Amino acid sequence: MLRLNESGREWSGPGRNALSVSAFQEGKALKISIRCLLAGTALTVLFAFSGTTASAQQTYVSRYDVYAGFADIDSPMLGLNEHGFHLQAGMNMRTWLSMGADYSEGHGSQVLTPNLLPAATQATIDTQMNQLEAAKLLPQGYQLLVPATAATQTFAFGPQLAFRHYAKVTLFLRPSLGALRERAVPYSNPADFFESGVVQSLAPAGFKLDWTGFYGFGGGAEVAVSKHLGVRGQMDVVYNHPFNDILADGRWTYRYSVGPSFHFGRNMAAGGKKGR
Repeated sequence: MLRLNESGREWSGPGRNALSVSAFQEGKALKISIRCLLAGTALTVLFAFSGTTASAQQTYVSRYDVYAGFADIDSPMLGLNEHGFHLQAGMNMRTWLSMGADYSEGHGSQVLTPNLLPAATQATIDTQMNQLEAAKLLPQGYQLLVPATAATQTFAFGPQLAFRHYAKVTLFLRPSLGALRERAVPYSNPADFFESGVVQSLAPAGFKLDWTGFYGFGGGAEVAVSKHLGVRGQMDVVYNHPFNDILADGRWTYRYSVGPSFHFGRNMAAGGKKGR
């Protein structure tokens, strides 16, 4: 991509922007591969145990359970996909109701474009770009593409409903209510004075940090491998709007997660008797 430095001389070569856009495109392909892997893993596990999921009540429901798995956090509107981990800890109040805490963390990259900004900011940028192009300080057809990295953390607490009609498979559904913390670091090409100016204006400290709430729903399925071990696959869909000072719209974020779960404590399905 062609860029000009402050003296108006041409600067050629891919530079950090083109490399970042290429990395972003590779990340999209990786995201699709990981999504297929998660779906394939879930289907494989379910089919593997399909012969043993007879319609029968579960005889052991633990008092406590803990989960740790891989997480894929995707915000399509921003082109932001993050990979990380997902932790859960819960207490079964009844065989069908539990209360628990939920935490996840992911890291990824994206490419920011002016159309994500408020209309007034977009208009200002467009006007400045047109003026600089007319003065031949920017090449015709110049595009503002700002690569950025992001780190997202989610915190949630609340109830979950469980359906235990099958001996080996538990289905569950929950509201997803909590808080999201996100830190974004935009990068500019030092040889691109206009891009550097925009980045400095939007993130004077060199990064943006924000807390915001989110709401939505989630659910999934768990297959029992043994009395105290299971394999859980789940998905959450939540709405959130971090950085509302520079981003015009909120976004829907999708979290996919798969991993092992561990169960221990007294048997809630046996009137309080301890599981062994």
